[in-house]
Amino acid sequence: MSNKLPTRPPKLHAGSGPRFAIVASEYNPEFVQGLINNTCKELYKINPSSVVELFSSPGSFEIPVVAEMVAAKQKCNVIIALGLVLQGQTKHAEFIALSVSHALQQVALKHALPVIHEVLLVSNEEEARERCLGQELNRGLEAARAAFAMLRVQEKFEPRASLR
Repeated sequence: MSNKLPTRPPKLHAGSGPRFAIVASEYNPEFVQGLINNTCKELYKINPSSVVELFSSPGSFEIPVVAEMVAAKQKCNVIIALGLVLQGQTKHAEFIALSVSHALQQVALKHALPVIHEVLLVSNEEEARERCLGQELNRGLEAARAAFAMLRVQEKFEPRASLR
C-alpha cells in the first residue's frame, strides 16, 4: 500500500460535469462518512460541475450488489465504492475483503465502467482514522483522483465519455 497520495489531476474542460456514483457502506459510519466527505470535496475541487449521487449499502459485503444495480441502471462515468472492514481475530474480514474486491472487478469488467475500489481492510481503528479521516493517507482523496484519472482513460476510447 502506498504511503503517498497521487497528485491532484488538472481540471477537466468538458462541457457538462462528469457523473459519479458513490456506493458506500452504512457500517462503521464515522469512518465511511469521512471517506464520503473527502471524496466529494476532492471531486468538486477537481471539477466544480461534477455530479455526485450517493447510494447506500448495509455493509461492505453488499457494496458490489449495489454497484451492479447502479452500473446496470444509472448514467454515470465512474462508480466509487467506499467502505471499511476492521480485521478481527478470525479470517472473516479477509474473506469479505477478497469477495468484495473480486465482485467489484467483475462489475467493472462486465460494464466496461471504472469502479474505484476503496473498501478498506484495516487492522485497527488507528489505521481507519488515518486512512478515512486524516489528510496524509486519505483514501477518499485517492478515490476521487483515481476517478478522474480513469475519466481521462475513458476519453481516449470515447471522446464524449464525460457526457455518458
